[in-house]
Amino acid sequence: MSANASTVYVIDDDKSLSQALCLLFESVGIGCRPYSNVEDFLAADLGPEPACLLLDVRLPGTSGLDFQSKLGEYGIDLPVVMMTGHADVPMSVRAMKAGAVDFLPKPFREQELLDAVGVAIEKDRIGRRKTSSVSKVVETFQAMSLREQQVMTMVTSGLLNKQVAGQLGLSEITVKIHRGSAMRKMGAKTLPDLVRMAEIVKGTQAVADRRTDA
Repeated sequence: MSANASTVYVIDDDKSLSQALCLLFESVGIGCRPYSNVEDFLAADLGPEPACLLLDVRLPGTSGLDFQSKLGEYGIDLPVVMMTGHADVPMSVRAMKAGAVDFLPKPFREQELLDAVGVAIEKDRIGRRKTSSVSKVVETFQAMSLREQQVMTMVTSGLLNKQVAGQLGLSEITVKIHRGSAMRKMGAKTLPDLVRMAEIVKGTQAVADRRTDA
């Protein structure tokens, strides 16, 4: 798979339209996988490449709008471009409020569709980079010793070395050693860098706690 590979997952029960859309996307180097309904899409395995959903509003079974509102419940984090042959204002407002990148009434111009899909795929590509960066920070923190984690957490909360030493029952020199070790392992060049990383760890833990409580 090339570094620029991407895919559009088309969910539309009009097979001839889906085929035409796939030909269009493939002509500009974008992969395409068509599905006739939400259920078929959910049964498929998604690739690791940046992607987006091109979703028709009216579908047999679960409607496009209903599926869009439940993406999080299915663990799907893909940007959505909605399309419909029966557009109305409330429908488009609902889709956009739910986070759709664009809402395209049929028939649409090819370039209009390609532009919307391009924006959606780039949004997913950026999101994947951020997720990867966050994961690396959290994994590095978790791989450190307990003392390094404690010192990092306390120092980045605003405590001085001597205050950390007093609370942990360590010498100030030992705290400085753990602090320096934590900064090296985390790849932090400055204390503000370490503070930002600590906030990422804290935010990730807060999300995990909420999921556990739910």
